Amino acid sequence: MSVLVWIEQSKSGPVANSFEVLGKAREIASAMGTQSVAAVVGGDTSVSAAEAGRYGADVVMTLSSPVLADFRLSAYVKALRAAIDAAGATVVLMAATVRGREVAAMLAGELDAGYAPDVVDLRVDGGKLVAVRSVYSNNILTDVTFTSPVQVVSVRPRSFPMPEAGAAGGESKAVDPGVSEGDVKETLVEVKSTDSGEISLTDASIIVSGGRGVAQDPAKGFELVAQLASVLGAAVGASRAAVDAGYIPYKHQVGQTGKTVKPDLYIAAGISGAIQHLAGMGGSKIIVAINKDGEAPIFEKANYGIVGDLYQVLPALSAEFKKRMG
Repeated sequence: MSVLVWIEQSKSGPVANSFEVLGKAREIASAMGTQSVAAVVGGDTSVSAAEAGRYGADVVMTLSSPVLADFRLSAYVKALRAAIDAAGATVVLMAATVRGREVAAMLAGELDAGYAPDVVDLRVDGGKLVAVRSVYSNNILTDVTFTSPVQVVSVRPRSFPMPEAGAAGGESKAVDPGVSEGDVKETLVEVKSTDSGEISLTDASIIVSGGRGVAQDPAKGFELVAQLASVLGAAVGASRAAVDAGYIPYKHQVGQTGKTVKPDLYIAAGISGAIQHLAGMGGSKIIVAINKDGEAPIFEKANYGIVGDLYQVLPALSAEFKKRMG
């Protein structure tokens, strides 16, 4: 019996959201009287494994193979099944990234396991795992319990704080992933990256988003959004209306049909606050709304509201933050 966390890797290193999940896994494991296990899968696992040790995993399992150098769903699921067997894991957790959602769903299906996707909290009640999901556009929280021997859960990014890193500790263990090229059902033909060095929405602690309110001059409007984001070290987001209008690419979309985010600070400029958008950012710690319409629904959710023209407010905020932050 153990609580296993998949430590996802990207080309630039381990995905930070995985360590948020690992921090919570340690609490869950302690409450269940068992160990937390970090499973690192890939062609090279050394850096991520070392980080997992620093973030407090009791056991760090490495499953390394050239076959796993690039992400392919069937290969990674097979490797994780080997990790689950080796760890005797009854709880399997991972960040609900694009890959994490795919892996968790397929893994649960193959294991005939109970599956709770995109959860926002976890706890142990009577020795059993309880997963908390938000439903109906974040208006209701529901408890999910399991009857299966193995439980698989994907966790919404930024649901838990990043744990403090310390000195490496715990046991390191190399596990044979048991994957050969013949086992892999996908063929990787080409990899194209759209990464331009921008801060990821799902990782960002601060997000500045623009909406339909930039329609007067979309290019200028999102330039002002990007300027404020640059000053604050923030990611740039957008509402579906802005994306659908072609003002900004889909990768920036926040909402029910875009990315779900939970930053410490969310600045919404020219966003009315449709329920679909609120579903994607309603869990933000502090929400600042900027809108010319004082009756816009976003003000009901906002901690702070500025009734004004974003073309005037955003430059003023950028100038003031520059002054305050040096």
